Amino acid sequence: MIRGLLMAEGVSPAVTEALMPLVEVAEEKAVKVVKRKASAASKKYGRAFKKVAPSFKLKNGSWKKNGFRSAVKAAHKLAKGMK
Repeated sequence: MIRGLLMAEGVSPAVTEALMPLVEVAEEKAVKVVKRKASAASKKYGRAFKKVAPSFKLKNGSWKKNGFRSAVKAAHKLAKGMK
């Protein structure tokens, strides 16, 4: 894939071939990005936010004035009491 990208950018084939060993080493050492698992508290907050958000929105779906901020506060309060 990298070879194709280099050639598409106009890099000469000789230079591309010279760079390939370095690219292979870099690919081997590349670290996979591991996504962290959501905590229980984060999941509770997310559920609470989805529950309270509609009451802080207008009919067209946009937020009321200070609606998002109020929804966040209400969701935190609700999530704190959830089990």
